[in-house]
Order: sequence, then C-alpha cells, then structure tokens
Amino acid sequence: MPANNSNGSAAKKPAVKKTAAKKPAAKPAVKKAALKKAPARRSTKAKDDAVFQERLARHHDELRWLYMELYDNGDMFAEFVQEMERFFHERASELKKLDAAREAEGAWYRNRNMLGMQMYIDNFAGTIKGVEEKLPYIERCHVNYIHLMPFLDTPADKSRSDGGYAVSDFRRVMPALGTMDDLSHLAEKCHEKGISLCMDFVMNHTSEDHEWARRARAGEGEYMSRYFFESNQAVIDQYTRDVPQVFPTTAPGHFTYLPELGQSVMTQFYPYQWDLNYRNPRVFNEMMYNFLFLANRGLDFIRIDAVPYIWKQLGTNCRNLPQVHTIVRMMRMIGEIVCPGIVLLGEVVMEPKEVAPYFGTVEKPECHMLYNVTTMATTWHTVATRDTRLLRRQMDIVCDLPREYTFLNYLRCHDDIGWGLDYATLSGWGMEEVPHKRYLNDYFLGHTPGSVSRGTLYNADPVTGDARFCATTASMCGIEAAGFEGDDEKMSQAIQKDVMLHAYMFTQSGLPIIYSGDEVGQVNDYSYTEDPERAEDSRYIHRGKFPWELVDKIDDDTTVAHRIFEALGELEGIRRSEPVFDADAEVSTKDYDDTSILWIVRRAGDEVLHAVFNFSDETKTIWMPERAVYTNLVTGVSEEVETVELSGWDFIWMKRA
Repeated sequence: MPANNSNGSAAKKPAVKKTAAKKPAAKPAVKKAALKKAPARRSTKAKDDAVFQERLARHHDELRWLYMELYDNGDMFAEFVQEMERFFHERASELKKLDAAREAEGAWYRNRNMLGMQMYIDNFAGTIKGVEEKLPYIERCHVNYIHLMPFLDTPADKSRSDGGYAVSDFRRVMPALGTMDDLSHLAEKCHEKGISLCMDFVMNHTSEDHEWARRARAGEGEYMSRYFFESNQAVIDQYTRDVPQVFPTTAPGHFTYLPELGQSVMTQFYPYQWDLNYRNPRVFNEMMYNFLFLANRGLDFIRIDAVPYIWKQLGTNCRNLPQVHTIVRMMRMIGEIVCPGIVLLGEVVMEPKEVAPYFGTVEKPECHMLYNVTTMATTWHTVATRDTRLLRRQMDIVCDLPREYTFLNYLRCHDDIGWGLDYATLSGWGMEEVPHKRYLNDYFLGHTPGSVSRGTLYNADPVTGDARFCATTASMCGIEAAGFEGDDEKMSQAIQKDVMLHAYMFTQSGLPIIYSGDEVGQVNDYSYTEDPERAEDSRYIHRGKFPWELVDKIDDDTTVAHRIFEALGELEGIRRSEPVFDADAEVSTKDYDDTSILWIVRRAGDEVLHAVFNFSDETKTIWMPERAVYTNLVTGVSEEVETVELSGWDFIWMKRA
C-alpha cells in the first residue's frame, strides 16, 4: 500500500526511496554522539552517588537513632532515606556547585559583608518577578540577603491567612505573587549577584484549607491522625490549665470545636491554623519532603517558624520539649546530606536561657542562626528609660556564648514588640512588670512627656493591662512626629537617633537585617484601619506599601530619605571593610558610671574598637580609656584623643590599632 501524505493522497515512491536511502548514513553519527555523551553522564551520576553516600554515611547512624527514638518505625525511615536521595538527585547542578563552595568555605553566613533586608513581596514590588526587577535597588542598598515574607498559598480571605502564616499548600505560591518557577528564577538571578534568599517554613500548623485538614474534617482517619483531635473535655481542660496561651486576647483557648465531627481540633495560634501532630511519622516525613522541595527551588535560608511549639505532650507546657530539639537536629543533618548550602534560622521568641539551646552543641549542632529577640526588645526598653543596664546585662549574656553561635540582629521586623524582658532584674531596680509594661507602651504611643514616638498597641488586654507595640523604626524614633510638626531641629534629632540605633545594631556580632523601608525612613501607615480584612490586626501599621516615592529622593541631599540612606550606607561600608567587625572578634561591654551610655568593645588581632552610644537627650563627655591616637571610623580622622563630646542620641566608632 502506498504511504499517505498529510492530505490523504498517495505519496510518490521516489521520495520514499530517497528518505530510506538517507537513514543508514545517519545512524552511525547518532550512535557516535550517544557514545560520546554517555560516559560523561555516567561519570556525573557516579560522582553524585558517591557524594550522597558519603554525606549519608556521615550522619546515617545518628539520624536513624533519633528517628527510631521518636517513631520506632524502620519502614518509614527507609522510605525517608530513599526520598532524601531522590531530592538530592533532583537538585539543580548549579545549586550543588553552590553547596560544595559553601561547604568548603564553612560558616559562610557569618561573613561581615552580610547584610539582610526583610520584605513583603506584594508591598515591595507586587510580585516575585517585580522583586527580580528591583534587584538593582537592593544591590544599591548593599543587601545580599533577602528575607521574603510568607509567599506560600494561603486562604484568599486575609482574615484567615495570618499574614501568610496559615499555609494551605506548601508547594504553591500565592497566585497573586507568581509561581514556583518565578521563585526559582529569582533565586537563580540572586545567586548570580551573590544574594541569598530566605523564606518562612511554617512547621507547627497548616491552614484549615490545607488538603490534609479538609480530608480530616471529612472524617478520614489517616488525615485526622495528622492533627490533634479531642472529644474528652477533661483532656482539653488539662491543656488549658498546663499550657500558656499564645494569643489570650485575640484567640483564647487551645482547641476549636468542629460540630460536623463532634470533636475539637488543637489550634494554639488561631482557630483557622490546625496544629500538626509530629508524633505521627507521616507528618514528619511529609513536612521534611516539603522542606527539601523548597530548598531545591534555590532558597538559601529556611526560617523555621515557632520552633518551640512543634512537639506537644499532655502533662507538659508544650514548650521547648526535648523532642523539638531532636526534630531540629534531624533537620540540620537532613540539610547537610541533601543541600548543605542552606542555613536553618530558628525563630525562638523565648527568654535567653531557652534560646541558646537551639544552637545545639558544637559537636551536634541544630540551628545555624537564631533571632536575637530579647536584645531587640531590651533595646527599645533602653530608648524609653535612658537606662542601659539591662541592655548591657543582655549583651554580656550573648557575648559569653561560644563565638560559633550566630544571631540575626534587628531593630524592627514584621511582628509586634512584646515586652518579654528580664523583670527579675528590673524589679531590683524598682521597675515592676505590670507598671513597667504600661510605661513602655505609653512612652511609645507618645503619651509620656518628652516622647517623640508614634504607634499603636497590639493584643491589648484590658483586664491585665498587658499589650504589645507596633510601629516602624522611623516612627518610634520621632521622624513621623517631626514631619507632622514641620520641625527641622526635631527632625535632625530623630534622624540622629535612627542612625545611632542602626550603628549600634551593626556593632553587634551576627547578621544585621533591615526591615524594608527603614533605609529611607518609612513611617507608620494607618490606612490598614480602613481595610475590613486587616483592621483588627494593628501589625499592618508597619506593613505598609514600600514608599518608592522616597527612593526617588535618595539622591536629593535636602530630604530625610537621603540623609538616612546615605548614613546607613556609610556605616555598612565601614562594617564590611574593617576586620574588627569580624564574627570571631572578641566582644564585651565596658562599665561606665553614666547609665545612659552603652560602651561596646570589639577586639580583632591588635585592633580595638570602642563603640560608644548615648541613650539620652543630653550631650555627654566621654573619657577614653587612655590618651592615645584613635581613628574615628565615621569621619576618617586619626588624632590623639582623651575625651569626646557626644551629643544626645549620637555615637562614636573609635579604633585604636
């Protein structure tokens, strides 16, 4: 039968013969090309296999021991090892090269040239592609670490999204922000520029809209076992008695009743966020697969949200339990096996004695880095009281920790400021907890005489009088108030306070991070009160749209944006260029008879930096340790100095070589 062409007519025989005649000649060339490529592919595969097996062997015994200690399930562990190998082989070659380079460098995230910026994608640039388009601005800010606030899919109803922390799909980006491909492309472009990406990994709970929750609500036992369902009121009452509430005012209680099931589900944060049951190995495995999936999209820092809450056990306070440390230790090893270039950043909002254990030990590390939460809150206490004693005490605790322990330092973030201070110490100085919290909130609301701060309360409890505080750095420093009054002198003082506090942050060891907008003096955004979906959450006061109109003014030396942007850029440049800011430098505080003065000393080799900060409105005469030649790192002037006049809310960086 003659062959048919596309329109159904008979094909001509000569054409068929000509085509057939060409085929034998083409085959050897194809085979030759295949033979050339196959050994290279086999060689790469063999090398990859060897790398994975070497890393697995390094950690296998401890990982299996810990896994079996929690779950006693060899089949699930075997499945987990297979899946780790699969994620390793799916990891892009460029990411594997980056892993190898970072492994060789070691603790690359502790380099003094690191500077972070935290941002909401929609507020900053609309979409993930928009962030990519703004990379030149980010580079101009000298930023090489971008923390993208939650971008995974959440309920469209913002009142049930918790700002993105109620995740309904761990492998899907919010459609309004883009796609996973957009995220991978952004990571690729960032890596080309030496910029790292950070994301939030919400391990403790899922949204009630997550597939697991929907199937659990439908009564499927397999999925109900992934959460905590309870019908025994005595058990619920015991949790209520033993476990502190996260949000006693806005989301009281620990369980939410589901009438369709006649049972309650554990919801420690909000009723629409269901706590995951990590006593179930399927939950651990699947969440670790999500973790590795996201790491393979090119993320460099994984911020583990609400770490202390992950493991629940009846009869305890469900905080900081040993099993939490087991899980974080396993995560560290899993990362070192599959994607050793990534960093685990733990969010542990606890008192210092509860925070440090999440570093693990030098031999058995857990998180690479932790938030310096208590120091942040104590800093603002110091601003309000003009008393540096508690801040010194807090810094001494941090400085006495092993230098390998790395903190992320910040003045403000996306969240509120909770006044979780060391009240045992403060009470000895006459500052009792309840009245002192009230004083701090009154001060930052601007209700106290002499206060220049503006902001609002969060989670205010009218019964206890307790509350947290929300505002941008600029508004807390007085830039909003000075702008409203049109007072140039007050504006200069507010800018000086803002810059001084950033200089103090840069003086600490660790990774400094700026909340986007702080670099141009962004003030509070009160428009959230007009949005029904956000009006009840006062944290949106400092989550406003990024002010690109201020960026347009950073080259105009008459503007506030210019003065702050240039000052911070200068400080960042000094920090990058001076070895005395190395992470391994010896850091201590110096006693000084004026409690409004904070004096930090950094030593690296033969160089000594005296960083002195005036937390008061008055000019102070600072006596240097001895009359000697010092270099003022800000002015660049080297001269013999015995005393320095330090105006209110100002600082000096004086280096003696």
